[in-house]
Formats: sequence, C-alpha cells, structure tokens
Amino acid sequence: MDGIGLGENDPCKNPFTVAKTPNFTTLLGDRILVAGITPLETERTTLLALDAQMGVEGLPQSATGQATILTGVNVPKEIGVHYGPKPDPRVREVIERGTIFDTLTERGYRAGLVNAYPQGYFSGINSGKRLYSAIPLAVTHAGLTLKDTQDFYAGKAIAADFTGKGWREHLHYSDSPLMDEDEAGRHLAALAAEYDFAMFDYWPSDYAGHHQDFQEARTLLESFDRVLGGLLAAWDDEQGLVLITSDHGNLEDLSTRRHTDNPVPCVLIGSAHLRREFTAGLNSLADLAPAILRLYT
Repeated sequence: MDGIGLGENDPCKNPFTVAKTPNFTTLLGDRILVAGITPLETERTTLLALDAQMGVEGLPQSATGQATILTGVNVPKEIGVHYGPKPDPRVREVIERGTIFDTLTERGYRAGLVNAYPQGYFSGINSGKRLYSAIPLAVTHAGLTLKDTQDFYAGKAIAADFTGKGWREHLHYSDSPLMDEDEAGRHLAALAAEYDFAMFDYWPSDYAGHHQDFQEARTLLESFDRVLGGLLAAWDDEQGLVLITSDHGNLEDLSTRRHTDNPVPCVLIGSAHLRREFTAGLNSLADLAPAILRLYT
C-alpha cells in the first residue's frame, strides 16, 4: 500500500482519523491506524511500526523503499540516499542481484504479482518512454510475466483500483470487468490462493497523498476498507498470512505534498503462530524479505 505511514491522531491532516473503516478498526481492536498504538496484537491481527528511514537522512522514497522490501538489503544505506520514484542504475543493480521473487521461483514456489496492466503500459515500456518501478522490475527479472489486458478480462488479475472503474473511466476500456469492493476483496483472496506467494501493488494511496485532497483520501481509505472486508471474509487464517505494509509515509499527513519520515505499518492477518514466526526480529523494511523467506524454507 504505497505511501502509508503511521501519523498523528490529528483530524486536520490525517484522513485515517476520520475515514469510516470498520473492518480495519475491528482488526485493530477498535483502534484507528495512527502512531502510538504499536506494537499491537489482537485475535486476528498483529500491528508493528517499521522504520522506513533506516539510518539514512532525508525522506524515504519509492524506489529505494520498495527495493528494500523486495531484497532485504538496506538500499538507501547502500547507495547513500533515498531515491525515487523509479529505480536508477544503482537501485536496479541491487534488484538484479535477487529478490523474493527470484528466490521463491528458484525454490520451486509459485510467486506472482496479481496487478493487471493495460496495453498502454507495455507500449510505454517497450518504447522506452516508461520505466519499470521496482516491483514490476523485480517480477520480470525473476522471469515471471506481468498480467495484461487478456488476464484482466479473464479474471486472472485485478485492477489497481480494485473495482476496475479506472479502466473504463480513464483508460476507456468500455467493456472491461467491473466489481464492487466486497467482490474485489473476495476475488483478491481467490487469486492469492493460486500462488504460494502473491503480491498486489496498491499505488493510488500515494497519488492521493501527493494531491493533498482530504476528501479524495477519505474516499480511497473507505473503499480500501470495503475491499479488506471482502478479503477477510474469504481468507483462511490457517492457510497463510495477509501482509499490508508500505514503502514510505505520505497519505497520513496531508499538510504536505511530500513524503514523510514516519514509520510505516506492518499489518499481519492470520493465525497467531504464523504471525509470531513472521514478526520475530522485525524492525525495519529491510527485515521484511527475510521474514517472508523464512516461511518458505
């Protein structure tokens, strides 16, 4: 969930404090997702705060933050700076050494990114006018295929906005699939069940933060919460973990267009024993890839 930090409990700048998110609130034991409530453990959920700055001055950025999540390398420390939004040659080199997608594929597990990408995205990549962000770069480097329009229409991938409205309203696919948020959450659970490790990259949250539009941010969070409700209803906690995390802060402080240096949430949903195994030694973004890979030894 791109651009989500743990911000102040301030309704003037933090949309998490006013958005109606009953599913998230219930998971967190009737609390809202703000700074000061971590570490938290409830019947179904563990919430930790993760360091996204990782000892490097400046505001965390998407390329280095995502590359750190994917590799377990403290990329800002290695290259000496937070960098983004797209990987430069330094970040690309770290990703190309290997990510969770490479490792899991080499171990014989089925890993994948379930986002659907329209034809225009691939045309931009092939023409050189568009660059991969860190996540699709990691997927393709591992020899895996990004989901395309055909996959989306066949129900094998999900739109970045979950419902598919953006494909019709902005991309002009007039007959593209549509679903409500609850259905989208259930569909996401079904797609995840086809993999040993499935990732979904939700970037609209970062866009909303940069826009500083409080109502847009509130609407987005409430829509996300309805998707979460569908996912939770369909999820078998004994079969795996749901992890919601982020690369840097942004949306939680709409007093600025810039990213923040706030810690980011690590929300784990699943059985207690899986959560305990995963969270051992978890302190920063660099600890996520090792924690994921421990589950697949």
